[in-house]
Amino acid sequence: MRASATLIAAIKKFEAAAAEGNRTEADGAYKVAVKKVDQAVAKGILHKNTAAHRKSAMTLKLNQIG
Repeated sequence: MRASATLIAAIKKFEAAAAEGNRTEADGAYKVAVKKVDQAVAKGILHKNTAAHRKSAMTLKLNQIG
């Protein structure tokens, strides 16, 4: 699977867990998604500022879950 496809899948998995309000599942998916975003930056798929924006948005969503 391509790196961009795994990145998108990881972010979608986090978004789904966050939408359900499942904190434990969202925590695990968040860690995986952040790692994939960082790997995408290292491979040149994402710009570092785009990655920072996405990680910040995911962190805000995670913190909104009770």
